Amino acid sequence: MPLKKKIEELKKMREAVQMGGGEKAIEKQMAMGKMTARERILSILDKDSFTEYDLFVQHVARDFDMENKVLHGDGVIIGTGTMDGDPVCIFAQDFTVAGGSLGLMHARKITKIMDHALKMRVPLIGINDSGGARIQEGVNSLAGYGEIFFRNTLSSGVIPQISVILGPCAGGAVYSPALTDFVFVVENISKMFITGPEVIKTVLGEEISMEDLGGARVHSEITGNAHFYAESEAQCFNQIKKLVSMLPRSNDSKPKLQKPKPPKSKYNIEEIVPGDPKQPYDIRDVIKALVDDSDFVEVQELWAQNMVIGFGRINGLPCGFVCNQPLVLAGVLDVDSSDKAARFIRYCDAFNIPIVTLVDLPGYLPGVDQEHAGVIRHGAKVLYAYSEATVPKLTLIIRKAYGGGYIAMGSRHLRADFVFAWPGAEVAVMGPEGAANIIFRKEISSAEDPEAMRKLKVKEYREKFANPYVAAAKGYVDSVIEPSETRKMLIHAIDVAKDKAISGPKKKHGVPPF
Repeated sequence: MPLKKKIEELKKMREAVQMGGGEKAIEKQMAMGKMTARERILSILDKDSFTEYDLFVQHVARDFDMENKVLHGDGVIIGTGTMDGDPVCIFAQDFTVAGGSLGLMHARKITKIMDHALKMRVPLIGINDSGGARIQEGVNSLAGYGEIFFRNTLSSGVIPQISVILGPCAGGAVYSPALTDFVFVVENISKMFITGPEVIKTVLGEEISMEDLGGARVHSEITGNAHFYAESEAQCFNQIKKLVSMLPRSNDSKPKLQKPKPPKSKYNIEEIVPGDPKQPYDIRDVIKALVDDSDFVEVQELWAQNMVIGFGRINGLPCGFVCNQPLVLAGVLDVDSSDKAARFIRYCDAFNIPIVTLVDLPGYLPGVDQEHAGVIRHGAKVLYAYSEATVPKLTLIIRKAYGGGYIAMGSRHLRADFVFAWPGAEVAVMGPEGAANIIFRKEISSAEDPEAMRKLKVKEYREKFANPYVAAAKGYVDSVIEPSETRKMLIHAIDVAKDKAISGPKKKHGVPPF
């Protein structure tokens, strides 16, 4: 056959395979408000940058009449491309082909691109849209999942791993996204659960919708399994691009510098925090008054909202922010917010991203529910994460820093490199009201006017102990600064600490309080 005819034949074969499950299956996909797998990849990557591999891979199943079925690409597309000019590896399950079900060759395609990403030290993006394991292939499907999970773990802390849930992701399949760094979900499209509504109805006799069981809102607000929530696929893809712009290619490299920009003038840092320590404010306004162009990429925005985490640039360099949120539960640490902060701290540490901690909290949340939920174990994760982290660690105490909360939130005692405090900061074992009630109990109870005496003693305690100068006198706070000096001090501290190098005792690894 002449070469020209062979080329024409190749083109026809490509066109057929790229149609996935065919026109009807594609129409059905679109009717559900979903893009095709190929459209999704092209929407995320730079224009004309996608190179596909294993286009002609076919399944190897021979039971249940499978030998007579052609599954184009075996239901998954893999390849490489660029995002903002930087290389990434990507795969997308194709629901139009056998429901995107995972069989042996399907899994091998995914593990091939995972291996490629790890070898080349570039980010990996996985788009999940699958009905689950391909039943006709039996244990081969389960083996495929296991190989994927192993590689997720192997790549953890080496390359950024991003999971995008754009359809069903059920049963054992959910553990791959759970092992990756960031999970993106879209309203009315994303579904994640271990056991489906039918199984729950059969076993427990309970009726529940797929959305209520494991929809985008559930995983964004309740379970914390999702890190980014979007109302459309287009919005989701923009979120992915913005996140990736903040991340290094691997743990061998540093985050990408951009031209520095000042914060927007509408965020006046001296006017954000109220003088009354009991009055709440939005910590995100403080962050936006510090970061370049007031651009902050918040992570897990809808879950454990008493803690705010995310990325922002300071003088062009991406930094991770870990911040108490006074608007919610006064910014206390509890079970969920501790998990949220600890995992993010470890992520930043793994990828050479400096950590900026903004402190304003009364301590850990008290109560029987929290104690029974294991707040001791969960709270210890924050202590472990900060203590273990070797990247530059900068801490600013804005207002309250009481008791265990003061220690946990990136204190000098957990080896913060720089600790700053504003003049109104209160660093103490507990709040002035509680401390005065205990220390001066007798004086207050025996006074002619107990309430007046209590107020006097609260004032006395605040002036003597609940201020930043006691901690500064002992070297626990490096400098008491004006709010307007904060960005300048952070820029200087990051520059000084950028080549920080420390070494600990030799060990295989620590044992965090998982």
